[in-house]
Amino acid sequence: MHIHILGICGTFMGGVALLARSLGMQVSGSDANVYPPMSDQLRDAGIDLQEGYLAEHLEPAPDLVVMGNAMSRGNPAVEYVLNKGLPYVSGPEWLADYVLKDRWVLAVSGTHGKTTTSSLLAWILEDAGMAPGFLIGGVPGNFGETARLGDTPFFVIEADEYDTAFFDKRSKFVHYHPRTLVINNLEFDHADIFDDLAAIQKQFHHLMRTVPADGLVISPENEAAIEQTIDMGCWTPRQTVGIESGELQAINVAEDGSQFDVMCEGQTVGHVSWPMLGLHNVDNALAAMAAAHHVGVTYAQACKALAQFKGIKRRMELRGEVRGIRVYDDFAHHPTAIATTVKGLRANIGERKLIAVLEPRSNTMKMGVHQQTLADSLQAADRVLLFEDQGLQWSLAKVQQQLGDKASVENSVEAIIDLVCKEAQAGDEVLIMSNGGFGGIHQRLLTALA
Repeated sequence: MHIHILGICGTFMGGVALLARSLGMQVSGSDANVYPPMSDQLRDAGIDLQEGYLAEHLEPAPDLVVMGNAMSRGNPAVEYVLNKGLPYVSGPEWLADYVLKDRWVLAVSGTHGKTTTSSLLAWILEDAGMAPGFLIGGVPGNFGETARLGDTPFFVIEADEYDTAFFDKRSKFVHYHPRTLVINNLEFDHADIFDDLAAIQKQFHHLMRTVPADGLVISPENEAAIEQTIDMGCWTPRQTVGIESGELQAINVAEDGSQFDVMCEGQTVGHVSWPMLGLHNVDNALAAMAAAHHVGVTYAQACKALAQFKGIKRRMELRGEVRGIRVYDDFAHHPTAIATTVKGLRANIGERKLIAVLEPRSNTMKMGVHQQTLADSLQAADRVLLFEDQGLQWSLAKVQQQLGDKASVENSVEAIIDLVCKEAQAGDEVLIMSNGGFGGIHQRLLTALA
């Protein structure tokens, strides 16, 4: 079977391509931007890549076209598919039909922490000898790849609430039919497709309707937005998790989140000492442990596995250290995630100087939806450099004013690099946050510092 994927270099669609290749399918694809590391990963798997969306890429006609959710009407390749009557599906629909059918799906959803929790869960299962398949929106250090089929019925998937395709405006996750469902948290995001939090909750309610009665829903205790969603209808047993709350708890938690004990139903069942930082990652770990326990992994086994977790690229990833100055890369792009990331690093480094560099790049950020809470999320940093590019639909001046003298707004990556080089000294920590490439700032900064 020959499938052609439109939008193949996105993390999700690239993972779909790798899974299709593992199934023995002939896979080709096109994208507006064919670039590493995904392009290298795909070519290494024997997948034919083409730049742009040209009709001739679909000649001779493939057996099936898989549409990425970045595709829209007016795209030349999309119009060709429709005019010629070629069979087509969305990425989530293909995944449901060819990979997830008849498998035990463990889905990780929520506004924040999906990639980390999915990676933790896949690693716990792997360490327990359960050889899961997975599709994750990042590259877990323990695996070095975003997707694999696995050798058992278990499949871990990062369950995104973003819409499925131009012809299917339901959230991606309604296609996955999980037996084990994690809902990490629930906040307003993706303002480009959702009008408000209620619209997101409705999609999560649709997801809840797909979980069987003999499955399990895992979520934090007493989080209002989740409780409201569950009140709309839940037909599945639920397990709550949290720091000193819920049925599965973390207690005796170190300030930076690097150590904690695990307690279930009043009994201490394990201790975790691991390389991850931040209380948000303690929450992610509890959710992953609960999901793994649902398929037979003991809490003690899970605690042991967490100690060997190697992190995920672009999630508090240490990119390098030059002259005693450490440079981190983090995907944080929502005030809640920014705040937990900054506070987690602050708790770990103590009084050392923390320089936070932020590119507000997500669609929601560009629209200015979170401008009222952005300054508060950066308060734990000693110095804040805000990147304002031409795509931003509002001014960062107000955020800078709220933060005072410790913040400045810059209009170029070069200016930010120059400032860090002038100000940073041995022992300082530089945290760069963006959900994009940020002009290659990480390596450019390390080179400049050297």
